[in-house]
Amino acid sequence: MKNFSEEKIPEFVAKFRIFLDKKYSKEIIKCGEEGKSLVIDFSVLDKFSPELGDLLLEKPDEFFETVNEVMKEINPEKPLTLRVKDLPESVNIRDLRAKHIGKFISVEGVVRKASEIRPEIVATIWECGECGDKIKEPVRFGFIRKPWACNCGNRKDLKQIDKEMIDMRWIVIEEPFELTEGEKPSQVTVRLTDELVSPEGRRMTDPGNRLKITGILREIPKGKQYSVKLDFYMEANHVEPKETGWEKLEITKEDEKKIKELAKRDDVYDMFVDSLAPSLYGLREVKESIILQLFGGVPRKLKDGTHFRGDIHILLIGDPASGKSQLLKLVPEIVPRGKYVSGKGVTGAGLTATVTKDEQFMGGWVLEAGALVLANKGLLSVDEFEKMSADDQVAMHEALEQGSISIAKASIVATLPAKTSVLAGGNPKFSRFDTYLPISKQINIPETLLSRFDLKFALRDVPDSEKDKKIVEHVLRARQDEDYEEAKPKLEPEFIRKYIAYAKEKCLPELSEEAGKILKRFYIKTRKKAEGVNMPIPITLRQFEALMRLAEASAKIQLSDTVRKEDAQRAIKLMRFSLRQLGFDPETGQIDVDRAEGATTTSSERSKIKIVLDIINELSAVKKEVKIEDIEALAKKEGVEEVDEILEKLKREGMLFEPTPGYVQKV
Repeated sequence: MKNFSEEKIPEFVAKFRIFLDKKYSKEIIKCGEEGKSLVIDFSVLDKFSPELGDLLLEKPDEFFETVNEVMKEINPEKPLTLRVKDLPESVNIRDLRAKHIGKFISVEGVVRKASEIRPEIVATIWECGECGDKIKEPVRFGFIRKPWACNCGNRKDLKQIDKEMIDMRWIVIEEPFELTEGEKPSQVTVRLTDELVSPEGRRMTDPGNRLKITGILREIPKGKQYSVKLDFYMEANHVEPKETGWEKLEITKEDEKKIKELAKRDDVYDMFVDSLAPSLYGLREVKESIILQLFGGVPRKLKDGTHFRGDIHILLIGDPASGKSQLLKLVPEIVPRGKYVSGKGVTGAGLTATVTKDEQFMGGWVLEAGALVLANKGLLSVDEFEKMSADDQVAMHEALEQGSISIAKASIVATLPAKTSVLAGGNPKFSRFDTYLPISKQINIPETLLSRFDLKFALRDVPDSEKDKKIVEHVLRARQDEDYEEAKPKLEPEFIRKYIAYAKEKCLPELSEEAGKILKRFYIKTRKKAEGVNMPIPITLRQFEALMRLAEASAKIQLSDTVRKEDAQRAIKLMRFSLRQLGFDPETGQIDVDRAEGATTTSSERSKIKIVLDIINELSAVKKEVKIEDIEALAKKEGVEEVDEILEKLKREGMLFEPTPGYVQKV
């Protein structure tokens, strides 16, 4: 407001007093009783008095001076704090410029870093040694300044006798994912004070949360006090949590009508599957599983506090040129909070959370969120998963199972939300996947982490003239013919996002009695095959929980509140396909869940180890030192050829040692 002057302050005070009396009289009484700030809507203020609205946007410091006058009149002992929300427009963080300094603006972003809450001096009180007057000197640019002189003219004998302090926290917010499109996100520092750093405010402004912040953009010297180079920060006035992930999408009545019409179609599943990377030929079961992953199951918490996650995790192990990386890069683009990282360039701290030395704020420690936290309620795609170090992989355990990240480092103890679906991809050690080797011997991923993936697939490139011909024809037509229907998604990504968001919000399907019986029958029947000595275990309760999540996700696709038998059958089909790919033991012809879960010893291997141990026990009864040649001869009669490998394993586990070359002895 260009024509603002000191003379107009009484006019603005009168206007604002009338505004509060007419629009917020009840709220003022309530806020006074509860000791909270008064929050007003900018549109209400601007509609009542465009002049007051302009004053707030253009000269916020003068506006809040006016407000403080009114608040002191209302309650002289404890004036209310005014907070303003819902400005007409938000400024993108990357678009902040010098013209915004000193203006009242709104920005939106995800909290990347957050400092501890600490006291800060906002003003100092000085006493004149000659006349005894007290002088209040505000802190500016983070420096305490001595008053130039007292009103009596004294400049030397001034003594600091008191100070005014407030609770304060610094946070760094960065641009939301949808604005960056693979570019480096811009950041801005925000200063929070008063009730914005209360326990509730602290939780709201922890790393990983998405916020809409209104406040004044201020300048601060970069380096020395009188530097010509300036940086800026935002003095927060109001902080509002934004519903992140799927909930943020706006669904119109027309969208809702289209969604309900599609849900009624018999081919609704095919429509979704055919819309996911249609340029990639085949991979139907993999695509179907990823679609179910996007919908997710229903998270549940039992009365005893036991938590069951709803997020579905999928691992793809692929031969070169199998389309794995294309899927991993494409899927995060469908979800609002999708994130893609590569195992080569990521650490455990970058995935989860870390505590770093605070060079920017107050010299303490700050909590910095990693990709799993930033993708909370979304999806994280991790390529080249096996190239991460073992320590970095282990850091993901809690996030994959509990949906949270707990951290206790330096002076910071916190639990951050990480309800994130993980789609990971890895390459076999020997370049190509070998069906005769357990997965634990082909990929560097710990058994404990592998078991947390609901579905695991091997994307194999097996020569097949008929299939190869179809793939090549599909690729050629997709490149040469823009109108080739098979390479076009049946549904637009934007509509898929809205459909999934609608299903997640409206549908919390419960297991029907029929579907429950089908899943129960499959589990018991499959387990029954393992009844016997040294028989491989084909399925465990972990897979049963995954089956329920998959069935719930299938029900969501048809916007159903009930998991029906078709959903249970679809979940069983995908689980069978996954277990058959990675859990099939060629030696026994049976499904062994230990092979699929990455156990270092499979059922058939355990049987062979038992045979070798029985032979050693028998021979040890005669003589402590047992000749390896004798063990090999007797084991060969039992059909065990890998004696050297088994003996090495037993030595590594401390069960045997080699007293002299060619002999072993039990420990």
